[in-house]
Amino acid sequence: MTATTENRPWRGVLVATAIPLNDDLSVNYDKFAEHCAWLVENGCDGVVPNGSLGEYQVLTPEERAKVVETAVAAIGGSRVMPGVAAYGSAEARRWAEQAKDAGCGAVMLLPPNAYRADERSVLAHYEEVAKAGVPVVAYNNPIDTKVDLVPELLAKLHGEGYIHAVKEFSGDVRRAYQLAELAPGLDLLIGADDVLLELAVAGAKGWVAGYPNALPGASVELYRAAVDGDLDTAGKLYRQLHPLLRWDSKVEFVQAIKLSMDIVGRHGGPVRPPRVPLLPGQEAAVREATERAVAAGLA
Repeated sequence: MTATTENRPWRGVLVATAIPLNDDLSVNYDKFAEHCAWLVENGCDGVVPNGSLGEYQVLTPEERAKVVETAVAAIGGSRVMPGVAAYGSAEARRWAEQAKDAGCGAVMLLPPNAYRADERSVLAHYEEVAKAGVPVVAYNNPIDTKVDLVPELLAKLHGEGYIHAVKEFSGDVRRAYQLAELAPGLDLLIGADDVLLELAVAGAKGWVAGYPNALPGASVELYRAAVDGDLDTAGKLYRQLHPLLRWDSKVEFVQAIKLSMDIVGRHGGPVRPPRVPLLPGQEAAVREATERAVAAGLA
């Protein structure tokens, strides 16, 4: 029997939501609720709040909890998969428990990222958070965390029952095929916007996505065409969107995506320190690519 999004809520297009901030850098919860609803109305399957795009590291615990509750109230818990990353396993487990209590269907978890953890530490970390009793999706981001969840390690985590899927951000498309051999029951999720087509062709079951924050309709169309094997449609859209999608893998991805949101009439707003605004040349590049996408009817 094929698994459905009901029992695998991480499948499909789940948007790693940017968090709308006011000019005083406070969280605008009303805009966030509206944004979650707008994404679903435009074809996205759900949201992933409190990820790196959601600036979770600079939210207070109260803000972080309220972000989850706001998303659940806006679109229903089965569509919400919060990031539960934390320096300590106990804290990450508490965030997973908070998400479960709020009604979320799954959570997304980075490996330990306060230091370069070894394999035993990674296994212990996921084991502890899995005890919260909510399905865990691993997030492999070796660029930022310096901890690489290689296919062999992911297969161990899955074999122990600690994880059900992985958001793969390494950029190494070759891993998709090795992972399918080592852990055929583990769902691969596209984790970087600019390798979407390659990972979709390799069998990805979902996309934890950045740029749908600004361009949900065209992004969903691209994803659906890619996983359905309609490479004519997908290839054309991919080329049109790639000047924007590649910003998802740059250091300034939060600022870039928020700027694109502002340009298309959404509320991106500023970022919290230590992030700083884009340089003039970066802003011009994002603005030009976004306006080109709008002119092409992709917004």
